[in-house]
Formats: sequence, C-alpha cells, structure tokens
Amino acid sequence: MTKTARKKETARNRRVAALVYDGLCTFEFAIVSEIFGLKRPEVGDDWYSFEVIAAEAGSLAAQGGISITAKGNLQQLASVGTLVVPGWRGIHTPVPGHITEAVQAAYARGTRLVSICSGAFVLAAAGLLDGRRATTHWAYAEAFREQFPDVNLDVDRIYTEQDNILTSAGSSAGIDVCLHIVREDFGAEIANSVARRLVMHSHRQGDQAQFIEQPVPADYEAHRLSDTIAFVREHIDQPHSIESLARVARMGERTFQRRFRALVGMPVGQWLIRERVTRASELLETSDAALEAVSTAAGFGNPGVLQYHFRKSYGVSPGQYRRQFSARD
Repeated sequence: MTKTARKKETARNRRVAALVYDGLCTFEFAIVSEIFGLKRPEVGDDWYSFEVIAAEAGSLAAQGGISITAKGNLQQLASVGTLVVPGWRGIHTPVPGHITEAVQAAYARGTRLVSICSGAFVLAAAGLLDGRRATTHWAYAEAFREQFPDVNLDVDRIYTEQDNILTSAGSSAGIDVCLHIVREDFGAEIANSVARRLVMHSHRQGDQAQFIEQPVPADYEAHRLSDTIAFVREHIDQPHSIESLARVARMGERTFQRRFRALVGMPVGQWLIRERVTRASELLETSDAALEAVSTAAGFGNPGVLQYHFRKSYGVSPGQYRRQFSARD
C-alpha cells in the first residue's frame, strides 16, 4: 500500500463506533470509550471521532444495573471506519440476523472490525471469522469451537489481526488491542502517551496462559519482583542473567525463578527477550537509528540475534516492521 493510500485508509479508520445492545458488557464498552472517545490534546483535532451505535431500539440494559440510550443506529454504520464489538451478552445466546447482516455489510464496505472477549461470537456468527485466525477468552474456547469449527481459534494470543479484523481475549485484553490500533494509526509515541494515561504498558506481548489460575506471590515478594522488573526496563541495554537478577530481587536463584514465573506467567529468559524485542520495536518506530544501534540499545548486541528474535515475535524483519509502523506523516 502506498503512503497516500495508507493515509486515506487511516483517516477513515479514525471514525470509530462501539456497538451496544441489551446485556452490554459495561467494562469492555468503557475501554473503547476511554481510548477512542476522550480528547487527546497532545494529538489535536486529528484524534478519533467516536460514536455509539445501538443494535436494538430503546433503553438498553448494561451489566452493573445501568441503562444506556445511544444516539446512533445500525444505518449509521455506513460512515464508520472502525467498529468495535464488546463482549456478547451470552456465549450460547444466538446473535440476531439484523446484527450479523449489519456487521457483514460494514465489513464489505471496508470497515475495520474489532471484537473484545466474547464479542468474537458476533463476528463468528456473521461468518466473518471462517478460515481466519481469531481469539476470545480462554474460558469460552470449548463453546466457541463447538459453534464455529471453521474458525482458526488461537487462545494462546492476547489479540489477533488478520484481513482487517482484530479479535482480543479476555476483557482487559481489549485495552491491548485498542492500544495496538492506536499504534497502527498514530505510531508508538502517541500509543505510549495513551498507555501512560492508562498507567499500563503500551505493548503487552505474551499469551493468555500467563493469566490462567496463576498463584499470587506474597506482597513482599511481589514488591521485590516489581522492583526487579522496573530495574531491567531501565537498564534493558545491559546484560542480565538469572544470577544477577536474583541478587537484585534479594532471593535465591531457584526461589526467584519460581516466584517470577508465578507473577509474570513465563520464565525469566523468555520475559527478558520479550522486553528487549519490545524496546527494539519502540526504537524502530520512533527513531532513525541504524539496526546495530537499535540492537545495542535493546541489549541484544548482535544485530543477527535481534533479527532472529524479532522475526520470531512479530513474523517480520526489523526493517519490514519499521516501514510499516514508523511515525506517520
């Protein structure tokens, strides 16, 4: 895609709408509203326009004992560039035909579709996920596969993206996929700014396994480990080992590895590589530094090692990633 075509597509995609319905998942709707609906003075007037589109008429009941009355209706999907579907009201509740038809028509017009958690059931019911990779909450995987066997369900991922359709896992993963969209549309610096407002990491990699029934470390251990994580991120360009990090955490090596995995959901070495790749991706997006400099700053040292881990994490080379995600004009 040329830069002009990409810019035109991005401008359209910035017209964002959230689909609401009876039984709405309030938290997931709030995520969409928070990220796309709030003004961002640092961006100016070029930020997203946001609207709420009701799939059903009248006052809609939302979780938590509140009701919502939306100004928009399904006819207004014609002008929407990005449509976000929060979690559906029940994984065994059929999606009405007028909703699936409206979503199908929107996608056919080029609308970018996004689902959060069980919102994937809506996209799947519309037949839009057949033959495509998608994800949803890990607890819904069995029911999803039974209902939609033609979908390539990947519950190992926090979010997926294929053919202008994005799906995310459990509710909080909706923040991850929305920040990913901001990165695609505005670049890393703006995404990082939004993430800082949310007090969270701007690009969380990994899979849902790290969130499934993990034991919670004792308070004093969690504090030591969080300090260690902060230390590594501040000194990501330096060499680190289990031995050196255990000293920072003031733990024995075996205890450190066991407690770290319980807190983070992955081994120390795997997490460290992920952090280095994340730092490299930020530098590729926000600077013109040569690959050797990026590799050094991220702590890989050898550009060949960076190339290997970057491609393994993102499926593209650092150069390809920079061309796709470098700051937009």
